[in-house]
Amino acid sequence: MNGWFVAAIALLVGIVPLLVVAGTADVVSRLVALEVAGVQGSLTLVCLAQAFDRSVYTDLGLVLAVLSVVTGLTYARFLERYL
Repeated sequence: MNGWFVAAIALLVGIVPLLVVAGTADVVSRLVALEVAGVQGSLTLVCLAQAFDRSVYTDLGLVLAVLSVVTGLTYARFLERYL
C-alpha cells in the first residue's frame, strides 16, 4: 500500500457523512452534499489512477467531475421552488 491508496481510502471514508446528509437533511444541504460527493469521487478516482498507474481512472474522474456539475444543476432546476 502506498500513499495514493491511503488518500483514496481517506476520501472514500469522507463520503460516508455526505451520504448521510444527502439522505436526511433539507434540500439545500442535500444539494451541497451531492456536489461535494462528486468532487470527492473524482479525486478518489484520480488517486486510484496514480496508485494503479492507469490513466483510464483519470478519464473516469474527469467524466464524473463534469457529470456531477450537470447533476447538481439539474437537481437545482427541478427543485428550484424549494431552494
